[in-house]
Order: sequence, then C-alpha cells, then structure tokens
Amino acid sequence: MHGFTLCDEGAYGFGWRETARLRRVGHALLLGGRVWLVDPFDAEGLDARVRELGPPAAVLQLLDRHARDCADIAGRLGVPHYVVPQAAPPLAPFEVVPLLKGRLWREVALWAPAERILVCADALGSERYFTARGERAGVHPFLRLFPPRRLLGLEPAHLLFGHGEGVHVEGAQVLDEALRTAGRRLPGAFLNGLSALWRSG
Repeated sequence: MHGFTLCDEGAYGFGWRETARLRRVGHALLLGGRVWLVDPFDAEGLDARVRELGPPAAVLQLLDRHARDCADIAGRLGVPHYVVPQAAPPLAPFEVVPLLKGRLWREVALWAPAERILVCADALGSERYFTARGERAGVHPFLRLFPPRRLLGLEPAHLLFGHGEGVHVEGAQVLDEALRTAGRRLPGAFLNGLSALWRSG
C-alpha cells in the first residue's frame, strides 16, 4: 500500500494523492451512475470508498506506462481494465480524446462534457516538475514544444491530473493558457522542475 492524502473531492467523486516523491494521483469518478477509476494506485480502504460512492464500472489506464495497480484493482472489483482505449467503453458517459500514439508514448485523455471534467495522465500536470513559476498547471516538459492541441476548445470546470492536485476554479482558462504558452515557458518549467527535484532529493 502507498501513503496518500485525499484530494479533488466533490459530488463527482474523489482523488487520492501519493505522499511519495512523484505525487501520483488516482481518481474515482461517478459518471452516469457508476464509478470509473482512472489511473489508480492501491491505497488503504480504496475498495470500500469506491463502493460507497457507487457501483464500479471499469478501470481506465490513460497512459501506457501508468500500469500502477490498475490490473489488481480491476480484478478485486470485478470490472474491466481498459489500457489506453482509443474510444470510450460501451455505454460510457464520457469521451476519449487521443493525444499521443507513438512507440514510446501512448496517451489518451478523458472528457466528460456533462460534468465538464477533463482528466490528463501525463500530458498536463500541476506538480512543480510540470510547471513554470506562476503556472497552476503545465504541459509535460517533453511535450512543451508540441503541446496536445486537441484539448484546445474544451472548457473544463474540473481539470484533473495523474500528477498533482486538480484545478477547480477557472479550469478552462488554466487549460487554454497552459497549451498556448507551453513553448515559450519551457526554460522556466525546466528550471522549476530541476529545483523541485533537488529539494525533494
């Protein structure tokens, strides 16, 4: 089990944030009356809290390298485990937005338009190693020169990440700014990331 704190709590569900260095975050989202777990890692009491929220539907792994504890959790809950699905599962009340489909990096985002929830695994994050000074969220350092512009035009009220706590105020503006300024803020993000890793070491 991993040490964690709760985050991103609301009527739509909750997140839990790892206390270790990478600050991984998993989410349980109540969408369409069922609970969809996104990039989860194991935590004490997780199964009970998920079932309290609602009947589990599936585990979604949005990034190829985010195996985490997805398969084990799906097995315990008796639900399917979808790995980087290119389309939403049958009857799912959300959309899948393909972001990257390369040999070294495959990633999709989850967009729930009714709830205005956008979940990104690694393409965006709020931890210091993702952001330049003053940014509430930033594009992954390796993607800043070619940010995922397919997300432009979405207007999330809740912007959730696989690393770092979500943004729940002015989510659409934060997303738009992160995408449009990604390239020119690359040097600041690089320096901020080095500082964060140095301090956590």
